[in-house]
This record gives sequence, C-alpha cells and structure tokens, in this order.
Amino acid sequence: MTFAAHITPPIIHTEQPIPYFSQWESASSAADILSGKIDLRDIEVWPESGAQSQEEFIEWANHVCGMCCLKMALAATTGEVVPILELTRRSMPYGAYVRQDDHIRGLIYAPFVEFLKHEINVSARVRVELTAEDIAHELQLYRFFIASVHPSIRHPQDVPPRTGGHLVLVTAVKQGVITFHNPSGHNEATQSYVQLPLSQFARFFAGRGVALMPWVTQDA
Repeated sequence: MTFAAHITPPIIHTEQPIPYFSQWESASSAADILSGKIDLRDIEVWPESGAQSQEEFIEWANHVCGMCCLKMALAATTGEVVPILELTRRSMPYGAYVRQDDHIRGLIYAPFVEFLKHEINVSARVRVELTAEDIAHELQLYRFFIASVHPSIRHPQDVPPRTGGHLVLVTAVKQGVITFHNPSGHNEATQSYVQLPLSQFARFFAGRGVALMPWVTQDA
C-alpha cells in the first residue's frame, strides 16, 4: 500500500466505528504470544505489518503500540488502513523512535507530534501531568487520546508494579467510565471498546500521552 503523504483529518464531530488492530497483526494470536505458547515467527500474516522482512517484523512488533493506535485512529477517520511499520519508518527521521545499540526507544511524544504534522497533516499535542479524570477534557477538544498505561491493564483486577510503558487509544469518557482500544489486548474483551471505571484506569495511567485530531466544525 502506498502511504499518503497527507491524510485529511475529519471535520465533523460525530461518533464513528473504530476498527481494531493488534500490534502483532493477528489479534486472535495475542493470548498465545503473551503466554509464550507461540513465537512471533509463527505469525503468518506478518507482511500486513508493512515490514520488509520477517526479521523486521519481529524486531519491531513489541515496540509499536503507539503506531498501532495511530493506525486505528486513521482507519476510523479516513478509511485508510496504513501498515504499522510503514508509519514507523516514516516517523524515524523525526526521532519518534531511537535505536540505542540493540534497544529501541520510543514512542517519543514530541517528535511523534512533528511527524503527524508534517507527514500526514494531523494536529496533536503532548499532554503531561494529567489525572485520569482530565482525559475527559482532552476528548472534548480532540478526537482521540493516546494514553500511557502499564501493559498489565489487560488484567484490570491486578495492581500494576508501576505506571506507563504501553500505549492505548482512548476514545471516550462518559459517566466515570473510560473506553479504549488496547493494541496488546489478549482477547476480545481486552482489545476493542474496553471499558473501565476511571478509578481503575488511574492505577495504570502514567499521567501523560498525546491528544490528536482536534474537533472542528463544518464551517471552520
């Protein structure tokens, strides 16, 4: 698929279905990947990631939760499904990811926002020092909020050892309940339109993230 240099964001404040994608490409395989029952080499649909080789897919699959969130947001608002590794490669000149020896560092928020602005014509802003309750205000101004949470949020009954380390796509906050898509959810209940009380979400939330795609009116 050819990556569009500029994707026009939505202009109408409406509810739209939000497709779900797994950062490992195969949502049905997520539980087995997480348990170690299968290896990333067993994922036959890896070319859908946009990786140029299976090795590239394996190297990046555990690092692209943020780009998976972007892929879902773009698919919801434009109808275009852009492969995760295509987005990732486009973002690297901006510094959204940094290689340090054998380690990949990222998603780095400020360079990611610059990538969004210059490559796909999407406005976004970095937000820090937030409470879980503050996300509701962000969603009054922006269509989506990519939130930093601990990856164990897929088991919301657990107490995480810390906050942050993973990114989810928050789509709504209503009556004290937050709704999000989790790129590393292990089953349907923990993947799309996951709903948690804000108080429970707060245990995993690191207080930071990226708000993207501001709402605008038809006459803007």
